[in-house]
Amino acid sequence: MVHVALVLVGLSLATFLMLELLPGNLADALIGENARPEDIQRIEAQLGLDKPLHERYLHWLGQAVQGDLGRSPLSGEAVAAAIGHRLPVSVQLMIYAQMLALLIALPLGVAAGYREGSVLDRALSSAAFGVLAVPHFVLGLVLILLLAIWLGWFPATGYVPMAEGIGASLRSLTLPALTLALVEAPVYMRLLRSDIAGTLREPYISVARAKGLSDVYILFRHALRPSSFSLITVMGINVGHLIGGAVIIETLFALPGVGRLLIEAITLRDYVTLQGIVLFIGVAFVFVNLLVDALYNLLDPRLNRHGK
Repeated sequence: MVHVALVLVGLSLATFLMLELLPGNLADALIGENARPEDIQRIEAQLGLDKPLHERYLHWLGQAVQGDLGRSPLSGEAVAAAIGHRLPVSVQLMIYAQMLALLIALPLGVAAGYREGSVLDRALSSAAFGVLAVPHFVLGLVLILLLAIWLGWFPATGYVPMAEGIGASLRSLTLPALTLALVEAPVYMRLLRSDIAGTLREPYISVARAKGLSDVYILFRHALRPSSFSLITVMGINVGHLIGGAVIIETLFALPGVGRLLIEAITLRDYVTLQGIVLFIGVAFVFVNLLVDALYNLLDPRLNRHGK
């Protein structure tokens, strides 16, 4: 856990220094361009901006460890509370998107790996590369046009909380989640296809076939599990990519999530809120990858660190 602590400290330091290097300052944003020098000095003293950099960092880090990410000087709302209000939307969106991506990628990846080199394999690979070339926002606009405006299956924008009905909430998130899923699914499919194809060439698969086991049983009982390690790794790494995509998607579909809060903080130059969100996202990314490491031991006990 020592290396995790070092990563978190480095992350907090990078977050603090990165935002310190941004042009302008918080006092200018609060008072305006016509502020007098004495007014700027007064605001800087109130916010502690007149203290040395290392003192401000240690004070900010000490508060962050206790769960206090500061308070927005523009809205007066605690940053941790603002993130907490928006977090359920973002988490629901990303979980839904991952589920849709796996529902798309798993059967297609297994089919392509099983039929390696076939027409089906080449067609799926070409389609995957084509979808990967389309940016998030373009894909989202196409889905809005097709599924919301032309067919009317899903709402184009807006969010329905889970408290008002699970079905209505999922329906409101289907288009944004599908947009994210269609970007992630080709990566998962290509990776799983490669691993499945390699696993099917292993000697123990030949033994299973010699026993007369069906291809479906071999695929999902003997081949899928050892072929899923790389997929799980990429899923953990892709959390950062998923969060980046959620920032665009939440803005495009008018979802009140953390990504949209991040855009608002950047637009308003709310550095306190921006620091808190960046730190929260970074810490979440680290712990998701720790969870991925733990899943390795569950899927394959041979990878246990106490073993060989």
